[in-house]
Amino acid sequence: MPLRTRLAYAAPGFAFALIGVPVYIHLPKLYGDVLGVDLALIGLIILLSRLWDALTDPAIGYLSDHTRTRLGRRRPFLLAGAPVLAGGAVLLLAPPASLDASATTWWFGLLLLAVFLAWTVVQIPHAALGAELAPGHHERTALFALRDGLWILGTLAAAMAPSAARAVLGVPAGGSSERQVFGALAWVYGPVLLLLPWWCALGVREPVVPTASPDTPHGATVEAWGNRPFRIVLTAYGIGALGSALPATLVLFYVEHVLRVPHLADAFLGLYFLVGFLCLPGWTAVSRRIGKKRAWLAAMLVSVGAFSGAAFLGRGDTWAFAAICLVSGIGFGAGLVLPSSLVADVIDYDEWRSGRRREGLYYGLWSIVTKVSAALGASVALPLLKWAGYQPQGAQPETVVLTLKLLYAAVPCVCYLAAFGVAARFPIDERAHRAVREAIARRAQGLPAEDPLMRGR
Repeated sequence: MPLRTRLAYAAPGFAFALIGVPVYIHLPKLYGDVLGVDLALIGLIILLSRLWDALTDPAIGYLSDHTRTRLGRRRPFLLAGAPVLAGGAVLLLAPPASLDASATTWWFGLLLLAVFLAWTVVQIPHAALGAELAPGHHERTALFALRDGLWILGTLAAAMAPSAARAVLGVPAGGSSERQVFGALAWVYGPVLLLLPWWCALGVREPVVPTASPDTPHGATVEAWGNRPFRIVLTAYGIGALGSALPATLVLFYVEHVLRVPHLADAFLGLYFLVGFLCLPGWTAVSRRIGKKRAWLAAMLVSVGAFSGAAFLGRGDTWAFAAICLVSGIGFGAGLVLPSSLVADVIDYDEWRSGRRREGLYYGLWSIVTKVSAALGASVALPLLKWAGYQPQGAQPETVVLTLKLLYAAVPCVCYLAAFGVAARFPIDERAHRAVREAIARRAQGLPAEDPLMRGR
């Protein structure tokens, strides 16, 4: 695959991060502390928007699987969805100053639904396209590493952008100036969210996929859930994603109210994402040597070892938390790339079972778990903070500090350990994947082919 094709495919990963980071990290504090929206309502809105995705994600995936146009199955969705995604993001980050708290709540809720729908229209076909472009067992890991590496760079940029905007605008952190900061960022993020998906759509040619017999959305979903390797990787990833979502939602609260160094929050985030990006080539090499599953399991143990220490920190433990960010960042990139690559292998097994290429459906179902886990992190953590006695822009009682430690560190470690136990049962390694591809080739030639995962049992 030429480098220009790989870069064109991977580029939207950078754009997706620019909206993902604000929604889960920055916007809860902006809309809660500055704009007066109730924290519990923010958590509920995020959860409802993700439940809405539970309908739209597999629907868009199924629709893209069955779309036939001159441009292919996936690229028309990128071209149509990018303008809506860009416009919605601008409006979400820059709400009108004339709105009162009630109107701002509606603004946040309705725009979040629109942005997430547009995100689905672009992101699901984009993920499906990657599995089609790279059929090789390790080739797809390398392609996804490039895509997710750019996603991490976008995350790093989005994490550091508020500080950079404050420096350019000459305004302090916190308070009403945050409206000005995110209003300025909106007009930077918008063009990127438009142009990078369009670059992918215009710069990548889709592989030709043979036409298969039609299926129904319900039947296809039932068949996907009947795919045992998919159930395993989906369950493990969902549990681990919930563990990741809690720290992502609470990191700004943790740094401000546990460590008491809010001015260092962006630096901690930058360190975490930068280390994750730098370690991606290493994890790609490790997965080639020991296998994707074992590398993913190792990354989970790294995350447990890192996050467990955060439960014991307190005011002024700056260097200790920096070390935790560094170690946890090592496992971060692997948790993005390797599960996605395993899903692509699962889709090949589905092709042997069904005779169809259904990347859109599988990544649609995968996306539901990703988004619902992230939404559960916000919808559970933010109300618990409020019930523990959280006070916007003020000193917090000890119950809030203890709640932050438990939710930020202890609960994620339990999630990672549970995910480890489930993922250890995943049955497709490089040898099994090669057998899957051989069985697909035999079937295409009209020859009998036994279940490739049952060989040797």
